[in-house]
Amino acid sequence: MKNIILLAILLCIGAHSYAQTFQGKVVDNSNNPLPGATISEISIPSNGVMSDLNGSFEIKLQNSTKVTVSFLGYITKIVPLTDGTNIIRLTVDNVSLEEVLVTSASREIQKRSEVPGSIATISAKRIEETKAFGIDQLVNQVPGVFMSTSRAASNEQHFMAVRSPISTKALFLYLEDGLQIRPTSVFNHNALLEMNDVSYDRIEVLKGPASSIYGSESIGGSFNFITKNPTENLSGSLGFQINDIGLSRYELEVSDKTSDKFGFYFGAHYVQRENGPIEHSDYEKLAVTFKTVYDFSPSTKWTTVFDIVDYRSDMTGSLSESDYFGGNFESDQTFTEREALAFRVRTTLDKFWNENNKTSFNFVFRDNTMDQNPSYRVRQFRDQGQLTGFGSGEVNSNQFRSFVGLIQHKLDFNFANSSLILGATGDFSPQKYVAETTSIIVDPETGRNIDFSINSGDFLLNYEADIFNYAGFLQYEISPINPLKITAAIRYDGFEYDYDNKADGIVGVEDAVDNFNNLTPKLGINYNFSSKAGMYANYSQGFTPPQVSTLYRNTNQVQGIKPSRYNNYEIGGYFTIPSKLKLDAAIYLLEGKNTLITLRDDDDNFFNTNAGKTRSYGIEYGVSWNVLKELSISHNGSYAKHRYVDFFDNGIDYSDTERETAPNLLGTSGITYRNTFGKLGFTITAEHELVGEYNTSFENQVENEDGTFGTATYDGHNVFNLRATFNYKGIEIWGHALNVFDELYAARTSFNRFRGENSFTIGNPRAFHLGMRCNF
Repeated sequence: MKNIILLAILLCIGAHSYAQTFQGKVVDNSNNPLPGATISEISIPSNGVMSDLNGSFEIKLQNSTKVTVSFLGYITKIVPLTDGTNIIRLTVDNVSLEEVLVTSASREIQKRSEVPGSIATISAKRIEETKAFGIDQLVNQVPGVFMSTSRAASNEQHFMAVRSPISTKALFLYLEDGLQIRPTSVFNHNALLEMNDVSYDRIEVLKGPASSIYGSESIGGSFNFITKNPTENLSGSLGFQINDIGLSRYELEVSDKTSDKFGFYFGAHYVQRENGPIEHSDYEKLAVTFKTVYDFSPSTKWTTVFDIVDYRSDMTGSLSESDYFGGNFESDQTFTEREALAFRVRTTLDKFWNENNKTSFNFVFRDNTMDQNPSYRVRQFRDQGQLTGFGSGEVNSNQFRSFVGLIQHKLDFNFANSSLILGATGDFSPQKYVAETTSIIVDPETGRNIDFSINSGDFLLNYEADIFNYAGFLQYEISPINPLKITAAIRYDGFEYDYDNKADGIVGVEDAVDNFNNLTPKLGINYNFSSKAGMYANYSQGFTPPQVSTLYRNTNQVQGIKPSRYNNYEIGGYFTIPSKLKLDAAIYLLEGKNTLITLRDDDDNFFNTNAGKTRSYGIEYGVSWNVLKELSISHNGSYAKHRYVDFFDNGIDYSDTERETAPNLLGTSGITYRNTFGKLGFTITAEHELVGEYNTSFENQVENEDGTFGTATYDGHNVFNLRATFNYKGIEIWGHALNVFDELYAARTSFNRFRGENSFTIGNPRAFHLGMRCNF
């Protein structure tokens, strides 16, 4: 009996001695605490605790030191606990990114409810479901965003409109993993053709100025393309797409985490277009992305991304009014083209010093060349209204290299859930630009431009410019009470253009060093009534210095070119019923001073100048309703006004008039049905795209039937699309029917004052697109 009692005592002592108490903190990859995370013993799931408001927890383990850590929106993790404070970092789950996202507002992971601005996420799930073969099919799902691309003719060349008219201006910032793909002041409105859309894990669109963190050109919106991370196990895909308007595309992806510390992602695609519905619309593109992630330790991560894009495209130009409505889609251009070669490497070292401090060290190298024989520079000579058989044009080459360093530190404080982000960046980008005139042979019978020769040495521009942008920024966030978050940010930017004219005395301005600087603040508040409803308000400023090629193009144009400045006022909110309803809306006012616009001179040449003041205001809204588990309805739309407040041209007052190419209405609606039968899954979507009526010129150019003169307009359009996807055991097959009713429409319409009529960049006709992918 004594032996039994002694054995029982020893067992109790042994069990008691094994039970240990551990402490820890659950955070995300930006060191933000995750309150409400579940921590449970792996062998006894019922033995569990939840993290507090600071992400901290304490747990007594019975049989082992391993725990399971889970939190909504993040990937569940199994970790062993040790003595001391255990810092457990969870990685975002791509399936739940509607609530948790890497925001374009701060380069740090935040909940949507903590961002004081209009931000939308196109998640990996939506990208996968859309099966887009163009970026426009994705970003146009965001309220108030219109990427205007002629899939029939423009070959990924595009315009953009976000809180602004459809334009080519430097009002938008294109980012990859939170870093600019091009330097400030070397903007190109076709920059998205320098991206590899196979590599996107998700896309985040922040509307309105984001200059307080990202600097210049983020006026209408910032587009942040987040690349895919390595997968836990070896995986990949092989895909092929084809359509009946001349396009074929091949895709390859491979990804793996080869060890506990190292993983890689490789994604590439090759696309070719031949014999499209618009003559002279061929193009080819090869895009490759290679990404590596190396975890030195739980507190140190090294990420490197390589991108290379090789692109060549014909440039069709626009159609005249008679050709557009008459169905004559033969291009007047036979030799105009664009070639681009873009190389980027970005390497980032993330260091977590402790639970409250994180530093990100970034270096970026860019090497870009874009050569053009642009259709928009072609001019045909006339004598008393008749073609002479001759014309003029231009060939140009724009090259730059960039060396960029950026350091950003985030410090979390132990009071009021507050944090401070501060950083500094330097971007040194030497640029070379050469533009020479061409002599063009025109067929006087057809009006086609059939041949050209370069007038070697007859420069329009020939310069080298060292562009240096340096900046410092900080952002402070605080929650004085739990539902309220206040965000304040400020950034100082300095620019130096060291311009060296290689054609002194021939063309252009004298050698010069020009400096621009600006201080851009932002103030925002969020108030969340619950986890399902909240509202925000913000005031932000935006700033855009002159583009180098604009500033120095010639003596006449350099006069009066000034930096553009913008003030944005915004209020918005969201409401969500999980798995049922999602609603968000924003009202904004964007006031511009010295807004850069494009006009035509008396020789029909484009030139840039500043408008005195402009104003854009409107409402953006999005709603998504899961009517049934299998059936959902969505609508994203906007209504806006874009006006000249103070603007004179050739002595005529155009103040208080509507701006050109600025549709009031934009919208995308969709109905989606999803279902699964055994191992066969399918998705069917019907989609409607709406672009409202807009002026094509701010001048009174068109004579009405009653003899008065009015402004030229485009009537807008409605386009309907169908998409269907089937998947079975890793094999996916999908089809798109685009422009089902074959509506004639324009991706963009502008007024040609010399022809006295509109010119049309045609949209795609009815087209059928087929794709197949094998996943492994």
